[in-house]
Amino acid sequence: MAGSEQNSAVKFRGPSAIALDSKHRLAVPKRYRQALQDISDGNVVVTAHPHGCLLLYPSETWFPIEEEIMSRPSFDVGVADIQELVVGMAVEGSLDATGRVLLPVELREYAELDKEVMLVGQFSHFKVWSKEAWDLKNKSRKFESGKAYVMPESFRDFSF
Repeated sequence: MAGSEQNSAVKFRGPSAIALDSKHRLAVPKRYRQALQDISDGNVVVTAHPHGCLLLYPSETWFPIEEEIMSRPSFDVGVADIQELVVGMAVEGSLDATGRVLLPVELREYAELDKEVMLVGQFSHFKVWSKEAWDLKNKSRKFESGKAYVMPESFRDFSF
């Protein structure tokens, strides 16, 4: 694997507003392109996420996750749903010479992507949201005076 020594150092962070081109390709920002080349020679996997967005992983990072998902018992209906959605909709692709990756129609329709999208770094991968869904999600997360906010149980002892 190319750049395997660098994998532990590569962290994808921050949001990027991106306009899909006329062929429905997402131009990965320059600051992430070399890392994607180093991790997986520019090969990526794009798939659906249950929250209504897409996931974009370097291939080498995705394959162990895919194996873990598929190792679960598919007789459990909830597990089967995740397997069908996340693995069943996964599409392999690669960055072209200018750092673009094609988003297939089935995935664009699933995430309701139009022209404007948000690429959001998630440490080891990205989420791809429609700009409209991202803005709505952020507005709903924002603390407003008088509105109760309940920290998820797994973060109750966390402070930042």
